[in-house]
Amino acid sequence: MKITKIKGDITLEIANSLKKSVAIDTEATGLQIPERDKLSLIQICDENNNVFIIQPDKDNYKAPNLVSILENEKILKIGHFLRFDKNSLEFFLKCKIKNIFDTKIASKIVRTYTDAHGLKNLVQEFCNKSLDKRHGSSDWNKDIDELSDKQLEYAANDVIFLHKIKNELEKMLIREKRIEIFNKCLGFLDTRVELDQKGFKEDIFEH
Repeated sequence: MKITKIKGDITLEIANSLKKSVAIDTEATGLQIPERDKLSLIQICDENNNVFIIQPDKDNYKAPNLVSILENEKILKIGHFLRFDKNSLEFFLKCKIKNIFDTKIASKIVRTYTDAHGLKNLVQEFCNKSLDKRHGSSDWNKDIDELSDKQLEYAANDVIFLHKIKNELEKMLIREKRIEIFNKCLGFLDTRVELDQKGFKEDIFEH
């Protein structure tokens, strides 16, 4: 795994190197976005396990090269619990993420033999690795050059396994004939994010 730290935006060279799919994740100052918290870091990983950890410009959040990837319909964006990351990226980067695969939604639809759908659980099952999540609650808003190697490794681990997990879950969805309902859920995610941004955090379909 190679980790590259970037301030502001990825280069055009990096953007042009991303062809088919990228894994994405974000770190923030908290979970209440956009009401209180800010987007702190953006992690992306290509198909060759090259990880780019980007600290956006907090003054304007302009990142046109990164946005060109997020909005490219030909490039699949793989994430775990994209409800949060999509909300964060679209709100702060002023973009619309297209062509997604959410491993948490896929897991809940097809791994009905368990109620453990966290990224740590999926990495353990499909990659036979144990994730250390102790650095999750970190001050991600400090300068990226001040982040420790352990913090950078934590951030990278949130994307490095997603391609493998996506492939395994997709095979299961097809095998169990649940790929169609999964795709319908992905189609609804835009609406779910819009509801979050309008303050409707609860499940509006509950009695």
